[in-house]
Amino acid sequence: MQYKEILENLKNLVYKWDNVQQICDYIILWAVLWDASDIHIEPLNAYVRLRYRIDWELREILEYQNFLHPWVVARFKILSELKIDESRIPQDWRISKTIEDKPLDLRVSSLPTVHWEKIVMRIVDKSKKIPPLDGLWIEWKNLRLIKKAIGLPNGIILNSWPTGSGKTTTLYSVLSILNSVDVNIMTMEDPVEIQVDGINQSQVKPDIGYTFAYGLRTALRQDPDIIMVWEIRDKETVDIAIEASLTGHLVLSTIHTNSAAETITRVLNMWVQWFLIPASFNIIIAQRLIRRLCPYCKTPMTLNELGADTVKNIKNAISFTPKDELKERVWDKLQNPVFYKAVGCEKCENLWYKWRVWIYEVLEITPWVKTMILAWQSAFNINIQAMKDGMISLEQDGIMKALNWLTTLEEVYKAAKVTE
Repeated sequence: MQYKEILENLKNLVYKWDNVQQICDYIILWAVLWDASDIHIEPLNAYVRLRYRIDWELREILEYQNFLHPWVVARFKILSELKIDESRIPQDWRISKTIEDKPLDLRVSSLPTVHWEKIVMRIVDKSKKIPPLDGLWIEWKNLRLIKKAIGLPNGIILNSWPTGSGKTTTLYSVLSILNSVDVNIMTMEDPVEIQVDGINQSQVKPDIGYTFAYGLRTALRQDPDIIMVWEIRDKETVDIAIEASLTGHLVLSTIHTNSAAETITRVLNMWVQWFLIPASFNIIIAQRLIRRLCPYCKTPMTLNELGADTVKNIKNAISFTPKDELKERVWDKLQNPVFYKAVGCEKCENLWYKWRVWIYEVLEITPWVKTMILAWQSAFNINIQAMKDGMISLEQDGIMKALNWLTTLEEVYKAAKVTE
């Protein structure tokens, strides 16, 4: 049965207020067939809204009446073994299912709202293989810097990201390169999203005191060579990570910031001694996940359509981009630059985009960047210095991908800050 038929059946069942079990099954099945990453079931004042996150964008699929919602919530709670008589506090658990021959984990989260409980489900396809690092659209200089950093025996590789930027994929791709019989790799995760043979993966449980800091401290007694900490959230965790890196361990982790340079000020705000950052950090990666143009309906744009401000930003970004990077990636395109826009067709179901592509910036701790860190310079000044030293910014990487017709400038500038 195709997804259009499933959607029609779902709408009919909702309209007839019939068979809640089948309604819930269709909600999940439609999301899986459309390769959605999240399902949002949201009670509003006059109705309940069903939305799916597809290729990074939330899309409303249908609405149904409020009185049906408690039954839908109860059904999903039963599937995920949550307390169906408890609606005052948030709950979360997971459902393991096989749909369309795909083994799936659905992480179910319930949250009380003023109208009823909201349900969000994150869909993880356990059958998907970890892509190679050079299959993540990390190109040329950025790829060389990352491979150089993971080849070092010690130090910290920090990945800065907002939620939903694909950090899971990047970190697992790095770990898959490092995974060999002659090294001991340990991870502290929340949750363990992909199980990898040869890696010792541990699920933290903050409610019983098993935090990232406690797990990291314990992992150091397990004779590790490489440690991956899912997220740095506090001073204790970052202090132990720095100590581990300075005593011969390679440490991978993530942190919530908007750019690579802002990661430095974020760590300093955790009251880390400033001289420890250049001594322990190898590289800082920032990444964003943006939508990829549908190859069947993309259409060239004129410079007039781009607008004067966009043209100015493009010229400014290209002027800062290292010439070697331009020659390797887009030199031929710069002679007669053409950008594409989204139109919509049957192939992409008039959604304009199909699949996704990453943009990256990789900040290397160069001597000049080290000097600026030791001088307590701002994130803005560190970013400017890093670009002078050859760093490819998110904006520059995005523009080069747009020049190669992978995405639109609109997508680039939604995700990347403009360099002034």
